[in-house]
Formats: sequence, C-alpha cells, structure tokens
Amino acid sequence: MALSDPESAYEMMSLINNCEVLFKAQFSELSRMRSSVSHMQQAGQNLGGITVSTDNDRIQTLLQSFVSEYNSWVQRFNPAMQQGGVLAGTQAAQVSRYELEQSISNRFFGAGAGLNGLGSLGITIDPATGLATLDVARLSSQLSANKQGVVATVQEFSANFVKSASLLNSSGNFIERQIDNLDRAIDFIRDNKTSLQAEFGTGDEAKPSGQVAQALAEYNRTFKT
Repeated sequence: MALSDPESAYEMMSLINNCEVLFKAQFSELSRMRSSVSHMQQAGQNLGGITVSTDNDRIQTLLQSFVSEYNSWVQRFNPAMQQGGVLAGTQAAQVSRYELEQSISNRFFGAGAGLNGLGSLGITIDPATGLATLDVARLSSQLSANKQGVVATVQEFSANFVKSASLLNSSGNFIERQIDNLDRAIDFIRDNKTSLQAEFGTGDEAKPSGQVAQALAEYNRTFKT
C-alpha cells in the first residue's frame, strides 16, 4: 500500500492523524448525546404520570420543566451540528434532533379528544432557533375547557417521546452504531499507528481547535486508557 510519492505518503499520514483526533472528539460528543437522550427520555416519562386528578399548577410545572429540559438539550448540541461543528454531517446526531423535535411537533396527539398535539396546549417550537416555548395562558385555557383532552394529549405524547428516545439509543440503532463504528476506527489507528508511520511517515501532527479540541480533551479525560 506504500505510496511512491513521499509527499503524498506524508499527506496521507497527516490525514490519518487528523481523522484520529476527529473520531475521538466525535466519540466523546456522541457519548454525551447518548446520555442526554436518556435524560430526555426520563423527562418525557415524567409527563406520563399526569392524570385528570393532577393539579393544574402541577401540570403547568411539569410541562414547563420538560420544555426547559428540551431547550437545554437543543442549546447543548445544536452548535455541534452546525457547519464546522464536531458533529457536523453526523447522521446519528441529526436524526436524534429531528426525531425529538418531530415528536413535540406532532399534531395527532389528543386528536381523539379534539386537540392537535402539544401545540394546542401552548407548546411550540421556533423554526429559527429550534427552541420550545410554553404559552401558559393557552394551557390554562385548555385546562379549563378540556382537561381530559389535555391529559390525553400529554399521555400520548409522553409514550411516543419515550419510545423515540429509547429507539435512538437502542443497540444497533443510530447513536450506538455510530459510537461503535468510531470506536473500531480509533482502535484500528491506535493498533496500527507504528506500521502506518513506517509506511507513510509521521505526517503533520493534528492541531484541533474549538469544539473538536474541547471534545478531544473530554475524550482523553473520560475514555483514554
């Protein structure tokens, strides 16, 4: 596999060095996302305990807490998925964001009770920022007019959201599969570094910056053995 052109060989090893750093950074960030998706799953599960006997103020508090948790998730990971971010172009991350957002935006929850999803309860997502908001006045109005419908909507949403989050983290699915792929790539480079350098030269040392550097540092603190 040796390249006849020394310059091309050196560039190849430089690329491998950069890939190794990026793979470690992505492994770290996706591992953090996996934990955060599990946290969001629990946040959705908490809503499933709402019943018609739940106090209206308590319902508002639980929904506001969920909105806040979701927004924290968006603010934590959206920058990583932007162009130049550590997870830019990573399907596992993009699908996770899409699935959770679509669950919140789904208009079919509560249809049997005359409502159209969480939007009928005042929970909407800003298309520009991806952040959710709760219109307390609208929620209060629905609770007064159709509390049974509100409860049905929330319970249906909770079940769907929990299922979506669980599937995202399930074995062999998006996040786990990508983490496994990255882990294998990292192991391959580590196990073959000496032979690769003998073949291609040392290459330029990777010089990560920004999000990649931060995620790499987290990888080295948490996963390096």
